[in-house]
Amino acid sequence: MIDLSAILLAGGRARRLGGVAKPLQTVGGRSLLDIAVAAATRAGADPIIAVGPEMPVAGIVRWTREDPPFGGPVAGIIAGFDAARAATDAPSTWTLVLACDLPHAESAVPLLTAAAALVPNDVEAVCLGDATSRPQFLVGLFRTAPLGRRIERMPQRGRDAAVRDLVNDLAVTVVTDPGAAALPLEGAAALSFDSAAALSFDVDTWEDLEAARRAREDGNRE
Repeated sequence: MIDLSAILLAGGRARRLGGVAKPLQTVGGRSLLDIAVAAATRAGADPIIAVGPEMPVAGIVRWTREDPPFGGPVAGIIAGFDAARAATDAPSTWTLVLACDLPHAESAVPLLTAAAALVPNDVEAVCLGDATSRPQFLVGLFRTAPLGRRIERMPQRGRDAAVRDLVNDLAVTVVTDPGAAALPLEGAAALSFDSAAALSFDVDTWEDLEAARRAREDGNRE
């Protein structure tokens, strides 16, 4: 088992869901937040930092918030990184960054930790790839030291910055998503439902949430 802490991004406005608390939406009878916490816990993450407004959760987490709120994912990562540093005497070797809108986080994270245990020392991040092998940085493991150096260079503590601006010069290994690899690539319409079975699938809309629930039900029947 690798040495890691975890930053769970549980904030955001969820505009496409009408502003509801996205992490509290349920798939398979559990909230997306609980799924993320379970994934981090099973990976051995300590501490587990949840960034966002405090909400009910099954598991042990430390809550923090970017200041001001709703500063975007980079601001959330930086707030979580600072909280993790404050919570421990020695920083972890790896930092798990995980969005709390991933219904398959418990399957995705073991792929990342297995890969991180094997990569050479010059690899600075291990991220899940989507159907086109693009790294999904919010489903990723980052070596804590180089991530910290990038954080120090971010202006305005990352407010409204794109995640790629934080990590684009890191040496990244992309882990193939076994669900996404089998998807058709003819166009977005072809991906609309089947993609819910991909480990990198995230919930942005009510349609996504329904697709994730149906995919979970189909998986339970197999």
